Amino acid sequence: VQLVESGGGSVQAGGSLRLSCVVSGSGYAYSTTCMGWFRRAPGKERERVATINHDGSADYADSVKGRFTISKDSAKNSLWLQMNSLKPEDTAMYYCALGPWCGSFVHWGQGTQVTVSF
Repeated sequence: VQLVESGGGSVQAGGSLRLSCVVSGSGYAYSTTCMGWFRRAPGKERERVATINHDGSADYADSVKGRFTISKDSAKNSLWLQMNSLKPEDTAMYYCALGPWCGSFVHWGQGTQVTVSF
């Protein structure tokens, strides 16, 4: 299973970015998985940003609620993260992940960098 992220970049505070993740390969049942976005800022622990279950139910970190939206298209094996009203504290490497349930993520992408400046 391979996960490839894209869409990162540099923006000013208040701007928007849309991250994408495409899943390929075999060995998973997409209809029964949980997918999520995580991030790691320099010197900080990895943080769960948002997850979306196989039934479409989503969960967000308090720090991004109301600003970020996670979505997926099972037919396209794709996951997105729409990020609005970005803040400098959102600066991090963002990772896409997939797992059998939302408490266990087994497959990870290489990450895409998001940098938000003042």
